[in-house]
Amino acid sequence: MSRLTVIKAVLGPILRLLFRPQVEGVENIPGTGPVILAGNHLTFIDSMIMPICCDRPVFYIGKDEYVTGKGLKGRLMAWFFTGCGMIPVDRDGGRGGVAALMTGRRVLEEGNAFAIYPEGTRSPDGRLYRGRTGIARLTLMTGAPVVPFAMIGTDKLQPGGAGLPRPGKVTVRFGEPMEFSRYEGMDRDRYVLRAVTDSVMAEVMRLSGQEYVDMYATKAKAA
Repeated sequence: MSRLTVIKAVLGPILRLLFRPQVEGVENIPGTGPVILAGNHLTFIDSMIMPICCDRPVFYIGKDEYVTGKGLKGRLMAWFFTGCGMIPVDRDGGRGGVAALMTGRRVLEEGNAFAIYPEGTRSPDGRLYRGRTGIARLTLMTGAPVVPFAMIGTDKLQPGGAGLPRPGKVTVRFGEPMEFSRYEGMDRDRYVLRAVTDSVMAEVMRLSGQEYVDMYATKAKAA
């Protein structure tokens, strides 16, 4: 069995017991072929809960610091996170965004499911912030449909994304697939990229019920 199978078999029941996820619309995720899962990001445990709610493996980008630790703890963390589908990328460098985009493209071209948080970082206050256009470039470059999703309640269990989460109940809500084939070949048109990104974020907002803020979350954090 793969590490992902083992981890989901062992950790899945524990996470379901702790967080009692109510899953809605999982049937909207295609069973095969490339698909982009795009959603809001409230706290660290989002990336642990959402994948166990899917019937197929989900890959996502994570900070390389999660897999570069030393000693037994570092090796265990690397084994766990990569086994959960995380692909480590150095996102702090000047080319971090390009590396993340190309990694997502490779995952999709191999026919896999790839999860992305268009906000680019966790929400600083529970509101939904402006999406970055990498999501649009991915769907236009690969032709993969976008399934929007919403994490609801995870921020109440792990406020600020720090420390151990407390038990509680969360909802994971998947929307209907969105496809943008009408914009084929326009992945360098900034107006098209913004329009596609905004349409995805509008659906995430509808699913999550969050208040929308038309600015980047990184700017809000720096203010």
